[in-house]
Amino acid sequence: MQAVILAAGRGTRMDELTTAVPKPMLDLRGKSLLQYKLDALPEMIDEVILIVGYLSAVIKKHFGESFEGRKVRYVEQGKLDGTAGALWKARDVLRGRFLVMNADDIYSAEDVLAVAAPGDAWRLLVQQKEHLYRSGSVELDDEGYVSAIVEGDHEDRSGLGSTNMFLLDDRLFSQPMVRIREGYPEFGLPQTVVAASRSLGIKIEPVYTSTWIEINSPRDLVYAAQILAEREKHDTHH
Repeated sequence: MQAVILAAGRGTRMDELTTAVPKPMLDLRGKSLLQYKLDALPEMIDEVILIVGYLSAVIKKHFGESFEGRKVRYVEQGKLDGTAGALWKARDVLRGRFLVMNADDIYSAEDVLAVAAPGDAWRLLVQQKEHLYRSGSVELDDEGYVSAIVEGDHEDRSGLGSTNMFLLDDRLFSQPMVRIREGYPEFGLPQTVVAASRSLGIKIEPVYTSTWIEINSPRDLVYAAQILAEREKHDTHH
């Protein structure tokens, strides 16, 4: 099974931290943000496809063509045309079911395994949030499946947030990409997946987590380091 990691952006909200390195290569407690994703992948993942763009040479030099026994393949996203645009660059090398995740956020190995589990439905990892801010707001239908992912600034509103980790399959590519909003130059993966699921009649199962850490700003790196240190301490004592 393959995993696609979206690692092409600079991360402009990280300010000068991303002048010399791309955001996925920022250090968090001695490891790059990207390596946390690779370390969390279950054994069933035998190939990792990294969608790269900004300062891609830094990523390629560090991880090479294989990393910890897994094949690593690179796909360049020259024009940054959104998360769906990024995934579509890899459509020719993807087969069957595959995972998609952001290179910068922190996911637990247990959550990745739960999302990658066998089944016919697509999946999305979701987390109940006290403050949604800029997270995609996930709406569920009467059966408890994902019916919409509304992006934008939700300010202080609470709700179910999208972690942007999906389990999909190559049926997705039979459908058109959907723009983040009308007239906008970028194509959004959440918008595209929801539209494709409706068109193809594929359910999107929510998988619930409480361990996702979103990394948007330098302050989030400090917060993430504290959470990971606390988890490590907890695991040591149990």
